[in-house]
Amino acid sequence: MVPPVTGAEHPAPVDGRTARRDRNRDAVLDAVLDMFAEGRFEPGAAEVAARSGVSPRSVFRYFEDRDALVRAAMARHLERVAPLIDVPDPGEGPLDERIERLVAHRLRLYAAVAATARAAEVRAYTAAVIRDQLDRARRRSGAEVEAMFAPEMAGRPEAERRAVLAAVDTLLQFSGLEHLHVRSGLDLDTVHDVLVRAVGALLADPSA
Repeated sequence: MVPPVTGAEHPAPVDGRTARRDRNRDAVLDAVLDMFAEGRFEPGAAEVAARSGVSPRSVFRYFEDRDALVRAAMARHLERVAPLIDVPDPGEGPLDERIERLVAHRLRLYAAVAATARAAEVRAYTAAVIRDQLDRARRRSGAEVEAMFAPEMAGRPEAERRAVLAAVDTLLQFSGLEHLHVRSGLDLDTVHDVLVRAVGALLADPSA
């Protein structure tokens, strides 16, 4: 006798309406991310609809309001850049190599997320959820710096250790990179060289 076909062996086909809704939703989010890349951080439903090929009414069938739309677009972008978030081998290797690794990592991440991060900072003034996300990202950055340079900080006085790590973290936060690249007009290769020198100077053993 032929055994019955089970759902596990032949999963049910995806409902066409659900697939279309998912495609439309993704198109809306991609339109928002394109606007972020152009420096437009307050996306209007009409323009998002025109760019994504859905009706303005549909935009807010997928998202309850503009804040929800912006948060969803940011989440979609973060999923794409997730492989870039963690710096490899924190605390391992010679100091010069670790400085280079962390600076290069932060600049790669900066290049990937800058437009969305700018939009997040604009929206953070009125959206507590986005503010909390940015705060978590800043704390993560500080913890990463501390882990990367733990060997140099071991045995230093607490006040000195905190001051040095805070200074290094300030340079390598998004706001520090943004200041060097956008406000000071330095290209990213120059930003890289400046950061490597500055971080190296901060971490140098004062007794040497």
